[in-house]
Amino acid sequence: MANRRWTILIVPEGCDAPRSVRVSERGMRRAAAGTVTALLFVVLGGGLVVGRAFASVSDVRIASMAAWGQTREAAALRQSLDALRDTLAALGRRDRQLRLAAGLPSGDSSALGEPPRLARGEGSSLGGPDFGGTRADVDSLIRSANLLAAGFDTVTSAINRNAAKLASTPSIMPTAGWLTSQFSRSRFHPILHLSRPHEGIDVAAPMGAPVVAPASGQVIFAGVERGYGNVLQIDHGNGIVTKFAHLSRIGVRTGDRVTRGQTVAAVGNTGLSTGPHLHYEIHVNGRVVDPLTYVIPGAIPD
Repeated sequence: MANRRWTILIVPEGCDAPRSVRVSERGMRRAAAGTVTALLFVVLGGGLVVGRAFASVSDVRIASMAAWGQTREAAALRQSLDALRDTLAALGRRDRQLRLAAGLPSGDSSALGEPPRLARGEGSSLGGPDFGGTRADVDSLIRSANLLAAGFDTVTSAINRNAAKLASTPSIMPTAGWLTSQFSRSRFHPILHLSRPHEGIDVAAPMGAPVVAPASGQVIFAGVERGYGNVLQIDHGNGIVTKFAHLSRIGVRTGDRVTRGQTVAAVGNTGLSTGPHLHYEIHVNGRVVDPLTYVIPGAIPD
């Protein structure tokens, strides 16, 4: 194709003479291509700048929204931790009360020390949540909870031991009646007419009146003993053994387990006895003691 040419006439305003410019078709095409390229650079460059500006604004907005959401979540978590801390503090106070009731030392209360409460925004950057502080808070609460759990196990074991010990302590009178003879290291025997220790107490009661176990335990003897007639002995553990003599009937056998208040025999007049009554002894680690020192005042069965 021939390289056509054009003459461009430029007529200025005023008195100046017109000017002419000769341009070939190939030159026109190059000029047009350069203009389009320049426009594209301008448009694309402007778009990148605007795009980057919008992206920066979006990033700031997204970061702000994320920080706001995390702050709300952290505030809710902090509130839950405060509630848990208050609960653990209440349990710590109850643990000290239970230890006192169980006869245990109160323990080191500082071991259950309360973790410091974080103020709003404390330890955070730009108002954001302090996840490191929250983690330390949680770890401290877990340690406190573990200490309380171990403490409750100790208290429970002590209470169970004390309950078992109380249940096996002969704290009630084995029969209702009148105290006719007290515990004495030397007493004139009404039948043998000589002075000898009276190693228990005598309770006068009607023939056949029920005799109950003064505490839980195991029967270790049920039979006849010289001078005492029909005899029953119960081992209550902790070195404590009770003995009942002059019985008319024995309702349990050797090896039986009995509980406090359970009827085990009946008042009688067997052996060296001047009338129906119960001879009652308590032995602690093989030594006789006054049964009245174990009896709760007024704890006499109906």
